[in-house]
Amino acid sequence: MLLLRNLLFYPLFYLGSFLITAASLASAPFSLAAFRRRVRDWGRWQRWCLKHFIGADLVIEGKPQEEPVLYAIKHESFFEAIDAPALLGAPSVFAKKELFAIPGWGHAALAYGLIPVARDQGARMLMAMIRSAKRMVADGRPLVIFPEGTRVPHGERRPLQAGFAGLYKMLGLPVVPVAVRSGPVYHHWLKRPGTITYRFGEPIPPGLPRAEVEQRVVDEINALNS
Repeated sequence: MLLLRNLLFYPLFYLGSFLITAASLASAPFSLAAFRRRVRDWGRWQRWCLKHFIGADLVIEGKPQEEPVLYAIKHESFFEAIDAPALLGAPSVFAKKELFAIPGWGHAALAYGLIPVARDQGARMLMAMIRSAKRMVADGRPLVIFPEGTRVPHGERRPLQAGFAGLYKMLGLPVVPVAVRSGPVYHHWLKRPGTITYRFGEPIPPGLPRAEVEQRVVDEINALNS
């Protein structure tokens, strides 16, 4: 039964993903609002497929902030990366530069306002990221970062990438840590029934010392590790 669920999930999810990406690109020249709705539809489509084909439920504890903030989200699987627009509306996400080379998707991501991250390019790249991020905030959009820098198996606790502290300092925004429990359902190629959970932490004010903000973020995003 588990294999059958996955045999239904994968082709239909990826077919829908292709159609939604094509629809988003087609709508972009005519309506920014429609374009953003199509991107949000991708996350909603993923949720629908997981619920109806895999038997996975979604629980959200707490809620997003009304004003733009920097969300620091635990990264256990691709689920939360795809789901971010469904969860937060129209967030601008810091994403690995390599992802923008994906045909079609990369063009849509840039048009949507995702921010490329290339850790090997130092201060110059950091300043470009800051400028892009400030434009997004001025447009009223929240920012999303996966501060561990990569997917981390459920139950593991890792330090944050060095770039997080620089962004926190230079953006001057509150940070909202978000714990995620998606790994047991979504991390492996064979998706499993279960519950994916988000838990929004309390906002962390700007201006704290690096060690303090990093410790608070690590503690909060790992709150669902058990």
